[in-house]
Amino acid sequence: MSRVSVFAPASVANISCGFDVLGVCLDNVGDILHIEEVSKSGIEITEIIGQDLPLKATQNVAGVAGLALLADYGHNKGFQIQIEKGIKPGSGIGSSSASAAGAVVGINHLLGNPYTREQLIAFAMEGERVACGTAHADNVSPVLLGGFTLVRSVNPLDVVTLNSPLELVFTIIHPEIEVKTADARAVLLDKLHLKQAVAQTANLGALVTGLFKEDYELIRRSLVDHIVEPVRSMLIPGFNELKNRANEAGALGTGISGSGPSVFALSKGMDTAQKVGLAMQEVYDEIGVPYNTHISPINAKGVKIL
Repeated sequence: MSRVSVFAPASVANISCGFDVLGVCLDNVGDILHIEEVSKSGIEITEIIGQDLPLKATQNVAGVAGLALLADYGHNKGFQIQIEKGIKPGSGIGSSSASAAGAVVGINHLLGNPYTREQLIAFAMEGERVACGTAHADNVSPVLLGGFTLVRSVNPLDVVTLNSPLELVFTIIHPEIEVKTADARAVLLDKLHLKQAVAQTANLGALVTGLFKEDYELIRRSLVDHIVEPVRSMLIPGFNELKNRANEAGALGTGISGSGPSVFALSKGMDTAQKVGLAMQEVYDEIGVPYNTHISPINAKGVKIL
């Protein structure tokens, strides 16, 4: 086989109390990458459909991730990549992660799968470094492994797959503005109060426990962010009202998806998730903010070979 197509799904990172460590893979929105082995060594991005992004491999997240894999693989191989962007960059649902993860899965497949999905995380992280200046793993890990993941450490890399209750459904609303990850990181505070750190740690531990026990009330109580949300929410129009309406409509909890501006609401069951979506849409209809919405169950498999 010299050609393969992959679907690389979107993701939600942080999930309120899990800044830079928690992530989850979504199911029905993502990028499609067409990857072909060629005689010329290296990576060539031939076309990007849907978004205006760099074609130069060293400036493109998929190209950089693929080059990192090939540098480790150590053979004189070459690949062409065509990308159909289904995720808008700067939307907060893992646009760069999807392309980076999709590239390394596709290339690895054509090489005969010399690397495990866990090993591919490090290569995809190099694509994230190009996107935002930091090789973080909270988005690429769930996209590669599926479901909820916890990044215990990036050096050395240590990622844990968590339980993903089947009844959980995400509602995502994306106001049509762009918030760059680098800009969203710039507003974060350098120092924390000890009480904030203790409260955040307690919520993170309780949320992970709630996922394993499938205790939805514990999940509800744990979806609280004492550190990042208070400052980043100022970048998102109508955030507080979105959160209030979503929770009133039955959401277990609501927060910023990744670095924003997308806002997620986590619900038990598709019916509730759809009601929550309507409630969130009403907020932006009232204040005149254009938006897109996605309602998605959890994708337990991650990147898929088509």
